[in-house]
Amino acid sequence: MFSHLGEDYRTYREGLLAQGFWALQIHRFGMARKRVPWRIVRYPWAALHVVLSKVSQILFGIYIGPNAVVGRRFTIEHFGGIIIHSKVTIGDDVTVRQGVTIGNRHLDRPNDVPVIGNRVNVGAGAKVLGGIVIGDDVSIGANAVVLKDVPSGCVAIGVPAVIRQRTPIPAAVFETPVTVTETGIDAAS
Repeated sequence: MFSHLGEDYRTYREGLLAQGFWALQIHRFGMARKRVPWRIVRYPWAALHVVLSKVSQILFGIYIGPNAVVGRRFTIEHFGGIIIHSKVTIGDDVTVRQGVTIGNRHLDRPNDVPVIGNRVNVGAGAKVLGGIVIGDDVSIGANAVVLKDVPSGCVAIGVPAVIRQRTPIPAAVFETPVTVTETGIDAAS
């Protein structure tokens, strides 16, 4: 729990004012209880975690399931309406925004949940559902509904999500001089 505290603090721009930071610390507090071998300590700790988790849901609108595996430098950019299933695995350097749901898709298969890779960016309102794998370096667009695997280095956009290979922006786009005239904007050829 304490090994990630400083790193988590530096990840959030608002520091202690970020609701996502506190929700993540409550989750890490709950995960740390599993390493305590004594039941007399672990059970009250678990009860306190349940209460703090409910406080997080009420005050921040963020639910991170008590058994979710969350990697390093996990960032919740904006709070509100975030639900992360208890069996989800999330890699390092992942960013989620408001309204994101990462969870199961079918009532009869409650443990079919996503595995999220490293350096994944999940846009506002996105839903990542079912027993799928999201690769490393993936961007999931705002309001996308992802129902199938997304290979590393891809972008998922739309409902249901269409998966495309990420295309780099040519350097020439940034080097083209632009001038503003009375008739509009002209880019030099």
